Amino acid sequence: MSLKRLAKNNKTAEDAGIPNESSEYMKSLQNPEVIERVRCVISDAHVFKLPPRPTSGGWRGADWRDEVWQGTVKVVERGLTTLVLLVDRTSGDIFAVCPIKDGAVDRCVDSSRYFVLRIENDNGRHMFIGMAFNERNDAFDFNTSLEDARREREAAKEPLEKLPGLPTKDYSIKEGEKIRVNIKNMGSYGGEPTNEKRSSSKSKNGGTLKPSSKDTPRGGFLKPSSKDTPRRS
Repeated sequence: MSLKRLAKNNKTAEDAGIPNESSEYMKSLQNPEVIERVRCVISDAHVFKLPPRPTSGGWRGADWRDEVWQGTVKVVERGLTTLVLLVDRTSGDIFAVCPIKDGAVDRCVDSSRYFVLRIENDNGRHMFIGMAFNERNDAFDFNTSLEDARREREAAKEPLEKLPGLPTKDYSIKEGEKIRVNIKNMGSYGGEPTNEKRSSSKSKNGGTLKPSSKDTPRGGFLKPSSKDTPRRS
């Protein structure tokens, strides 16, 4: 796949010395059985050639001067692989591909918007490039999409816990057996009052006392607790 030269500085990925896996990625698109999932799309990103790495303290975005590309960043999953794609905003051509593995993405020590990506080609050659976002929210979305992909891959590798074998017991009713149910105090739930209830409901002078609505439940349902969680919108 030939990459369109950039209008800004008339460079391609090869001109900038950046290897890419765009051909391999495009070949995988021809396989209908491979499912691609787009986790994140960020429309404005900047790519830099990296100066020599500091001997200590990590990468610093403030030291980057040689910007070689601007475009869209996509975090996608292609089959079992997570990739960061650098895509031209107008043509859709892929500038470079970063397969996510250990050490593929690093953060700068002086800004949360600056990252270092490990770009690889199909021959196994790689190099590091700098990538920066204009907004912190874009950097947050980029981080979150990579972290979600990592967690899901780890969860998929963990075997499901198997329940220990439990002894089976036969609860079926044998021929000739009967089931007896003893229900007490049926009168307190709307049925006829028992003898005990009848005697207690009579007053001393022979009259009949009417039960209070607070003492007699209706229909067998308990009154809702005042501590119930209120409905939330």
